[in-house]
Amino acid sequence: EVSSKYNFPSPKCNILKKSFKKNILVDKPNDQSSRWSSESNYPPQYLILKLERPAIVQSITFGKYEKTHVCNLKKFKVFGGMNEENMTDLLSSGLKNDYNKETFTLKHKIDEQMFPCRFIKIVPLLSWGPSFNFSIWYVELNGIDDPDVVQPCLNWYSKYREQEAIRLCLKHFRQHNYTEAFESLQKKTKIALEHPMLTDLHDKLVLKGDFDACEELIEKAVNDGLFNQYISQQEYKPRWGQIIPKSTKGDGEDSRPGMRGGHQMVIDVQTETVYLFGGWDGTQDLADFWAYSVKENQWTCISRDTEKENGPSARSCHKMCIDIQRRQIYTLGRYLDSSVRNSKSLKSDFYRYDIDTNTWMLLSEDTAADGGPKLVFDHQMCMDSEKHMIYTFGGRILTCNGSVDDSRASEPQFSGLFAFDCQCQTWKLLREDSCNAGPEDIQSRIGHCMLFHSKNRCLYVFGGQRSKTYLNDFFSYDVDSDHVDIISDGTKKDSGMVPMTGFTQRATIDPELNEIHVLSGLSKDKEKREENVRNSFWIYDIVRNSWSCVYKNDQAAKDNPSKSLQEEEPCPRFAHQLVYDELHKVHYLFGGNPGKSCSPKMRLDDFWSLKLCRPSKEYLLRHCKYLIRKHRFEEKAQTDPLSALKYLQNDLFVTVDHSDPEETKEVRVKTTSLFFKTGFLKQIV
Repeated sequence: EVSSKYNFPSPKCNILKKSFKKNILVDKPNDQSSRWSSESNYPPQYLILKLERPAIVQSITFGKYEKTHVCNLKKFKVFGGMNEENMTDLLSSGLKNDYNKETFTLKHKIDEQMFPCRFIKIVPLLSWGPSFNFSIWYVELNGIDDPDVVQPCLNWYSKYREQEAIRLCLKHFRQHNYTEAFESLQKKTKIALEHPMLTDLHDKLVLKGDFDACEELIEKAVNDGLFNQYISQQEYKPRWGQIIPKSTKGDGEDSRPGMRGGHQMVIDVQTETVYLFGGWDGTQDLADFWAYSVKENQWTCISRDTEKENGPSARSCHKMCIDIQRRQIYTLGRYLDSSVRNSKSLKSDFYRYDIDTNTWMLLSEDTAADGGPKLVFDHQMCMDSEKHMIYTFGGRILTCNGSVDDSRASEPQFSGLFAFDCQCQTWKLLREDSCNAGPEDIQSRIGHCMLFHSKNRCLYVFGGQRSKTYLNDFFSYDVDSDHVDIISDGTKKDSGMVPMTGFTQRATIDPELNEIHVLSGLSKDKEKREENVRNSFWIYDIVRNSWSCVYKNDQAAKDNPSKSLQEEEPCPRFAHQLVYDELHKVHYLFGGNPGKSCSPKMRLDDFWSLKLCRPSKEYLLRHCKYLIRKHRFEEKAQTDPLSALKYLQNDLFVTVDHSDPEETKEVRVKTTSLFFKTGFLKQIV
């Protein structure tokens, strides 16, 4: 049964009354008249679908016209419930403007318990054409309508709604001090309004005014870990800190790496050591190799020229990965200017460095001849220490000028996805570069992010650039099952909800927290660079499949003359490197290109740490004490201003976070008001 509301005319498509598991409507993608259409594009407009009987509605599928259409729903909401007046928010999303069906999972559980619906309400919010009406071409609902399954859920849901209604009544009675009604209802229903600790807190704070007992109760709750779940759900706050390493007394040579971009870094989390190799200083490629000890806060130059020690030659835009279990570092690829490319220089060498013996080993003079990738740059490489495998994906393939391979110079070639077995020293091609949109096809690119999740054993790939196109897709590759899963094709999400497109982002992964961290970089587009001077940091929650922006700084230094951006956080840049210590939860950033048009050869040598902080137990305890003492101060100020002033100086003041402008302003206002009450300021005036 279909019910039209507001400006929707009666449906123009066939309506079939069939069982829930079958289609409600007939999908006619080639019939432009087979749709619902609104007469305007002004909300609220909505369409209500009534099921034959209650069911667990698990997903909704939208069909579309055979071509893109301006009336397709760019934004919409879906609600559901047992009646039209009381509905739950089940979904907020949008459709791509294409001809493919789209299926969305609907919320169908409360506290891990499934709940039934009889009515589904679809609310269009925005069409793809800015001034066009809304159209819904086809709807299909999927779920469970078996009475043996649905009826117990319906019984539970009825009981759940009744309990929630009683809790609202209890809350109302207590707030209005209807003590007898509150106690009578609670005694008869035996429904607890809240956690016993909250009831105890209400008794001590509201009924008895025992502020000291309240502080003791809060302190016990914090120590017992009752705030841990709250802390885990709070947003991160970034804390950048510039690292000034100790200088070493030596023969006068530099005691830390110089300015560069296009270098590579890896981190040994067991020893808290950052390794840095190569890069471009604005004039030439570098071949120096460094180690930074976090514990000693000191750089050590392992080698001034690795080529002289049987290691790789000077290079930039290469990639490195570290095998922490075996304490070995691998490096592959490099960029060569077209003027120096020849058949010999285009061989893709592959090296391994042993940390314990301080020795380099050439694993391959040319990985392409061994079944691996050709010489590439701006690719990505990840290590699977458990299986002793390396995965490399993407990157631009270098070719000689005038060669047969270069006959399609206007069509750059990109490398596919390869796996290297470190024990057998063999390469395997897993996926070729593909322009197709098949479910298992992947599109190669440069400057992308690729991360390996050691627990779910998946590679995560997103971002990058292909020719002149910036990519914003996001997919995972299961290394054991050889399966590609498209997380996002880059068109579903609205701008601002995901990191900005480009190929200068830097990403890290925390397998324990199931998080991917992304630091956006400075745009390489010279025309847009000035307007894109920003730093932003994003976190992707793998379990929840959601992005969140930790912070975004859109203020350029020229707009902030009184405060230098570099004093608080690193300036926006590209060609920098970012590594993450997943054990100690610290990021490290070094160098890069600030993109100064007035100084095109300028590179950076600044070194930063980044910690993502959530409120600590100590912070929450202090803040709770501040709120309790603030309330106690306000009560004192009403009856005994002089006593309140003394309490402000001796007790409230010590709980104030003086780095928090809001708290300090609040206390300042209350102090001024109290001074007027006591007549102190009147006497001065």
